[in-house]
Amino acid sequence: VQLQASGGGLVRTGKSVRLSCKGSGFRFGEAALGWFRQVPGKEREGLACISGGGSVAYYSDSVKGRFTVSRDNVKKTVYLEMNNLRPEDTAVYYCNSPYRGLNYWGPGTQVTVSS
Repeated sequence: VQLQASGGGLVRTGKSVRLSCKGSGFRFGEAALGWFRQVPGKEREGLACISGGGSVAYYSDSVKGRFTVSRDNVKKTVYLEMNNLRPEDTAVYYCNSPYRGLNYWGPGTQVTVSS
């Protein structure tokens, strides 16, 4: 199982960024997928997750209404659309899949929001 996140970078407060995470090596459409973020010195924070078919999604209170998770099972990619970004959204963002009882993580992508 491999997960590869991309799309991070430097962005101004109030702007939007879309992260992508491409999966390989597993039955992508069977797997729930999630997005997390981590700031140095703090625990990894769960942000959003989406069911294998894409019909069910959950969000943390910290991003509800600003972030949207979606997926394209043909492209084997999950997305995180992040709107109205704030400096406190600065973090390394990771995608994750709890596939068949094991937890898989991809390398993160840095998002930096400047004020």
